[in-house]
Amino acid sequence: MAHSYTPGLTVTDGTVIQRRRMLPLPGKVLVNVGDVVRSDQVVAQAELPGKVFPLNLANQLSVAPGEIPEYMIKKQGDAVEKDEILAENKPLIKWFKTEIRSPVAGVIESVSPVTGQVLLRQPPRVLQLLAYVDGVISDTIPQQGAVVKTTCSFVQGIFGIGGETSGEIAMAVTAPDEPLTPAHFKSSMKGKVVVGGSFLSSDAMSRAKSVGVAGLVVGGIHDEDLRVLLGYDLGVAITGTEQVGFTLILTEGFGTIPMATKTFGLLSAHAGRKASISGATQIRAGVIRPEIIIPHEESRVGMTAQTPREGIRLGDPVRIIRDPLFGRIGEVSALPSELTRISTESEVRVLEVKFSDGKRVVIPRTNIEVIEGA
Repeated sequence: MAHSYTPGLTVTDGTVIQRRRMLPLPGKVLVNVGDVVRSDQVVAQAELPGKVFPLNLANQLSVAPGEIPEYMIKKQGDAVEKDEILAENKPLIKWFKTEIRSPVAGVIESVSPVTGQVLLRQPPRVLQLLAYVDGVISDTIPQQGAVVKTTCSFVQGIFGIGGETSGEIAMAVTAPDEPLTPAHFKSSMKGKVVVGGSFLSSDAMSRAKSVGVAGLVVGGIHDEDLRVLLGYDLGVAITGTEQVGFTLILTEGFGTIPMATKTFGLLSAHAGRKASISGATQIRAGVIRPEIIIPHEESRVGMTAQTPREGIRLGDPVRIIRDPLFGRIGEVSALPSELTRISTESEVRVLEVKFSDGKRVVIPRTNIEVIEGA
């Protein structure tokens, strides 16, 4: 039987992953292959050029541009402090003296006798690249970054917002179908990754922000609440750079959808353990999934990473990703090899899904995703 590719969400309690950590511009790598690193450890850093401030000294001193060098106290390449004198005139009467002071601390990058302008550049800003996950450095890329390898429990979500962060897992609810409400949030959850069940309201998100949680993991939310949180419609843009006070990961989708039992059970089993999470999502070419990484305390670097699946198999747990059954989870109970005509008059490959209540439905294979690692 021919294989049919379908996107899948990985939910597994044991795998090996590698995360490539790259600087946006050449810099210095601070780790070596074999080093054990923490998620908050700097593995590489680079200097971002400081901001440039132009000053038109010719206008301010009321002199010709070509005369500027005669009035300079500081020269090109000199370091200056804020409010330090850069240039001054020398009038016969001292009350008419004009002093031009530096608006910022930095270096005099250029003095132009053509335009009469002086360019000041602020000190470079150091950009530090963190390891993101606890693990071992498996490779380094000179002047660019490193690769961190870790043995972990791993969960992928459907959608997320917010960047990379880490914190202890705190279970706020006791069941995967229990909604996460403002009352669930305690002051002790500050800096933690809080796990809810089926739903997260805008009031609960506001409460989470005031408490100072590092991240939220929940089955679903309403798109209107997401719009309120962001202040705009997200559309199909790449996420991960939003500044909303925490990182949010949806494991199931939009609406009130209980978290998958396997996902909830895995997270519950690791309550109190440190997790690294990222809400970065891209649904176009080069799919990026939001993720929860729970490094194992023991080092099992010899563990083999899971081999990507080749196709759908009988018994595979799957999630429906199209209406009217969006979000429901079942298992593959039949894989007909022949093409089947559907309501759109197209002939497509289908499969049969059996739900926990015994109900069976036949749907196109493109309308499901495999929950990998089950």
